[in-house]
Amino acid sequence: MIPLALARRTPLHRVPAGVKLTALVVLSIACTLVAHRPIGAATALAATLAIYLVGGIGPREWGRQLWRVKWLVVLLAAMQAIFLGWEAALTGTVRIVGIILLAAAVTLTTPMGEMLTSVERILAPLRFVRVDPARAAFTIALAIAVIPVIGSLASQIREAQRARGVRLGVRWVVTLLVNALRHADDVGDALTARGIA
Repeated sequence: MIPLALARRTPLHRVPAGVKLTALVVLSIACTLVAHRPIGAATALAATLAIYLVGGIGPREWGRQLWRVKWLVVLLAAMQAIFLGWEAALTGTVRIVGIILLAAAVTLTTPMGEMLTSVERILAPLRFVRVDPARAAFTIALAIAVIPVIGSLASQIREAQRARGVRLGVRWVVTLLVNALRHADDVGDALTARGIA
């Protein structure tokens, strides 16, 4: 299920969808360029918290979004640590988490209809190269919206394993992949049923 925007009246909710999407791209690039050392990574993560505070979403929602992707964070950190070392794993993971938190902020404060309309307007000039702006807009909006879903799936799997007394291992990754693919199939079936795909 695609997460819906929070029904609140905050400063971030009032910002036009196009401005938020542009800011998401710019801040994601900035996060990637700046956070190459632990201090830069910590600054980038603190900046995401500041955006949640200034935007009126609040630190509780920031923490909730971070908690949702906790096992994804563990997996990313572990995989990068094996191949790149702990310092690179820490900075790389924090960069990815920062981008996820920014995408979640956009998703939580932007109704899907507004997001689709804004992306479609931005992509309208690409019609001359036979790109369908409506289809491309829907794909991008769906990709942004699915990030919290994957985090939620990871959290559900870990909670189920904890209830059964199963230790975290490779099977957890396989289960997450299977559930993510099942979710993708469900979304695909729903889109086909509505004549979108």
